[in-house]
Amino acid sequence: MTVNLEVAEGIGTLRLDRPPMNALDVATQDRLKELAEEATRREDVRAVVIYGGEKVFAAGADIKEMQAMDHTAMILRARALQDSFTAVARIPKPVVAAVTGYALGGGCELALCADYRIAGENAKLGQPEILLGLIPGAGGTQRLARLVGPSKAKDLIFTGRQVKADEALALGLVDRVVPAAEVYEAAHTWAAKLAQGPAIALRAAKESIDTGLETDIETGLAVERNWFAGLFATEDRERGMRSFVEEGPGKAKFL
Repeated sequence: MTVNLEVAEGIGTLRLDRPPMNALDVATQDRLKELAEEATRREDVRAVVIYGGEKVFAAGADIKEMQAMDHTAMILRARALQDSFTAVARIPKPVVAAVTGYALGGGCELALCADYRIAGENAKLGQPEILLGLIPGAGGTQRLARLVGPSKAKDLIFTGRQVKADEALALGLVDRVVPAAEVYEAAHTWAAKLAQGPAIALRAAKESIDTGLETDIETGLAVERNWFAGLFATEDRERGMRSFVEEGPGKAKFL
């Protein structure tokens, strides 16, 4: 399989495995969607790491496969392409991308679907589609602009240039940079901490933030308000408040 879901101790690792560069062909896109939906359903998955291996995250789409597609074929495929990435973005659990080496085109767009991005010092990110006479088609024009702002997104998309890890950090494209050999461990540690947290509250926080970014503030506030009130019906809320009163802050156990 070109993508695998490995689950252990509450953490699901979505591992890209299509050597040598993890090119995201149609089969890989479809498999990614299938496993993202599985991670969403599985109660034993409480946080997710997206990882491409020690050398490369994903160098982008399979250009040879795309070259053979005409206008009609891409009209039929474009929605499925976006849907595969949206399935990752909609996983209602904390998701971290562990980025080593190249994360270009679709690889960068996949990293954008995560809630948090940890990059190795050897990482290079970018949206080079313009160099092919194209634009990003898996969410890059939307998610990148929301993450780093429109002018920075336009610079990256208009020029197609690649940025190294330090510039990606300065732009806000990644959230943390570590030595390349420590990327997966750092991402796993981030995920493991949140896997111990209150699952429904984390889901509520993610949905409230993401919905708010996609709509007006009144709608966003309504989503927040409904989730906030609804959490008062959960055992985690009872456990968290009881622990705070009896033991002080930050000591609640949610598993």
